[in-house]
Amino acid sequence: MKKVLFLIAIIALFSSCLNTEVKDQVIGPQDLTLESDVMTPEVMWAFGRVSEIQISPDQTKVLFGITWYNWEENKGNRDLYIMNIDGSDRKNITNTNSGEYNARWKSDKVIGFLGFADDESIQLFEMNVDGSEKKQISSVEGGITGFEFAPDASAIAYTKEILNITTQDIYPDLDKADARIIDDLMFRHWDEWVSSTSHLFIAQYDGSHLTNHVDLLDGEPYEVPMKPFGGLEQINWAPDGKSIVYTCRKKSGIEYSLSTNSDLYLYELESGETSNLTEGMMGYDMNPVFSPDGSMLAWESMERDGYESDKQRLFVMDMATGESKYHTKDFDQHVANLRWREDAKAIYFISGWHGTQQLYEISLATDSVKTITSGVHDYDAFEMAGDQFIAQRQSMSMPSEIYAVNTTDGADINISNVNTNLLDQLAMGNVEERWITTTDGKQMLTWVIYPPHFDPNKKYPTLLYCQGGPQGMVGQFWSYRWNFQMMAANGYIVVAPNRRGVPGFGQEWLEQISGDYGGQNMEDYLTAIDTLAAESYVDANSLGAIGASYGGFSVYWLAGHHEGRFKAFIAHDGMFNFESQYLETEELWFANWDLGGPYWDRNNEIAQRSYANSPHLFVDKWDTPILIIHGERDYRIAYTQAIQAFTAAKLVGVPARLLIFPTENHWVLQPQNAILWQREFKGWLDKWLKKS
Repeated sequence: MKKVLFLIAIIALFSSCLNTEVKDQVIGPQDLTLESDVMTPEVMWAFGRVSEIQISPDQTKVLFGITWYNWEENKGNRDLYIMNIDGSDRKNITNTNSGEYNARWKSDKVIGFLGFADDESIQLFEMNVDGSEKKQISSVEGGITGFEFAPDASAIAYTKEILNITTQDIYPDLDKADARIIDDLMFRHWDEWVSSTSHLFIAQYDGSHLTNHVDLLDGEPYEVPMKPFGGLEQINWAPDGKSIVYTCRKKSGIEYSLSTNSDLYLYELESGETSNLTEGMMGYDMNPVFSPDGSMLAWESMERDGYESDKQRLFVMDMATGESKYHTKDFDQHVANLRWREDAKAIYFISGWHGTQQLYEISLATDSVKTITSGVHDYDAFEMAGDQFIAQRQSMSMPSEIYAVNTTDGADINISNVNTNLLDQLAMGNVEERWITTTDGKQMLTWVIYPPHFDPNKKYPTLLYCQGGPQGMVGQFWSYRWNFQMMAANGYIVVAPNRRGVPGFGQEWLEQISGDYGGQNMEDYLTAIDTLAAESYVDANSLGAIGASYGGFSVYWLAGHHEGRFKAFIAHDGMFNFESQYLETEELWFANWDLGGPYWDRNNEIAQRSYANSPHLFVDKWDTPILIIHGERDYRIAYTQAIQAFTAAKLVGVPARLLIFPTENHWVLQPQNAILWQREFKGWLDKWLKKS
């Protein structure tokens, strides 16, 4: 389902995967000279992964992080870098093997960041802009998971995990018991059994120490930021430092599992009072951003409770009157990553449209929207620096780099060039935009990715890529598993349709999929692969279908309905049995909205149609080899779904393989597991789709 990276997930990964042992050799960039211009999984894992752009207060420098991996050691390391605003004079200012992240400018001369203390807890550190005079600032018991300086740096807001009551708290004499006592829902979430709750704290800061720590949710069973995907974007200081706004869904247990109704809360430091700014707004309200003078607050809002893929709307509140206005009524797209123009008369944001993510500007006076950038790429994040954006950009053919983008005409230039050396040695396949007519007469954007050195006079095995989400646009993303260029480098044409149910094509196109899982979107998939199979360079007798999450469900469903089109399937973390999925998943609002409700609601036509399309009901029609992959720590779609599918395949005599990752969640994050994933992926497809 939805994939959105967030800071706490990064911390959890780094704690288990980063190189924290003291060694002479620091994991960093590799100066590789490649013997071939065709990408391999090992080469792909040599790319540096850029993240967390921060602009200095004087807007002359860019602070960011790069994560490097050594797959042979099964470890990674994240270092902090700084460069001039034009990309010159880039320097690694940490160069350690312990990992640093969540870096923030305290001033033009001093940087704060999170790192590992001697007791291996995660604490706040500071250092000079050149990396000198590093010192530990916090000593918070259990460590902290994120922080933001107040505008004048006289205080910090930080998040930390508060432990929940354990079995040993209830029965102190049973100190060796390892059972869990559970009385309500949401006892596990995403990839963890919920043993703690994230709270937001404010502490005073004198330049050396933190004092007067205040828990803004003291005694409350609620979390800030919201799991599983929330990060520091859900918290924002007022420019005068006298208040802070945070995002919270103040619900617990079964109510939490059924609702997406989060609100924005204003906390006043002097009085200690908290007020709900968005009471009565029933969907997600999140990611608040103050105007430069603090007089207005912008945020992203969804209208309907329980619908996590509702339109993300732009709202702005007058902080003096409390009145708010919906500014994107006539804009049939999502808004994200809000940033105020310096004069506060406009807001910049990111939005997906037709398979790409671009930068936009909206005038608050007229609500008119201007598209600033164009091109076949995705902008994922940006910050303001005078008359330009400093933005993170990627595509199907390039991992993330940092670009300087003109705010007027969208002209951009790569200023980080972290991966240029490797990219210059690789041949990427051509990415083609196609518009295909669907069975109901609509136009569907389908990306077609060709192998490097493509020869139109040859025939190629071809893969239908089934997108997850389900409400996830097939944009210009660069993945380290579902990497289209990696698939193409293996000698396959990849067909990636933006089928019904994805954003970037209007809300009607997006919403059609809910309650229709086995319907029009499956027709869209078959139309896409049938259209490409008619091309002379496609081997119509060597077609495969692949996908993860909703894409994994799609593969399971196609396995029972493809009518001989495909010769191989790969399903990763897919839903196989809707009835058991409904009671195994954690965020029930998703199942209620997209499936229509519980399977026992016999009078619910939408729900009954959904469950009637569960893939497990069509196993009698399975006749094609299938590789089934799942992570045991995936609690969104439990690994028992994979076990059911594998057992069914073996019982009906279909060639099948089960690949289980005991320590992975909905994704595969550890380097060697990811390399193994790529080798199994390629091996299975080669076995069944390539003629010997």
